[in-house]
Amino acid sequence: QVQLVESGGGLVQPGGSLRLSCVASGSIFSINTMGWYRQAPGMQRESVATITSGGNTNYADSVKGRFTISRDNAKKTVYLQMNSLKPEDTAVYFCNADIRDSMRWLRNYWGQGTQVTVST
Repeated sequence: QVQLVESGGGLVQPGGSLRLSCVASGSIFSINTMGWYRQAPGMQRESVATITSGGNTNYADSVKGRFTISRDNAKKTVYLQMNSLKPEDTAVYFCNADIRDSMRWLRNYWGQGTQVTVST
């Protein structure tokens, strides 16, 4: 069974930094696009950043220049380095990935989410 597990969330002051990690595990043949999404209370889930298997990245306008997405294909891990954090970045952050399992079925998976709170 394929799983995505996030870590690295927490409480940080405005202007601070956090690094989120997401590890994929299970019977995986290959991983295509990976990404980070977030959902604030009362808001819809939104895309933060995505990265293809070849390393092409895409960012939401609100995080460009502050957040960096990267991945380690050997470790089946995607990272989100978040700098210059603002209170409006407060949300639950979810990892997402398109994964082809050992049976060659391609499915989209979500992690359980990790809370990021930016506050004094």
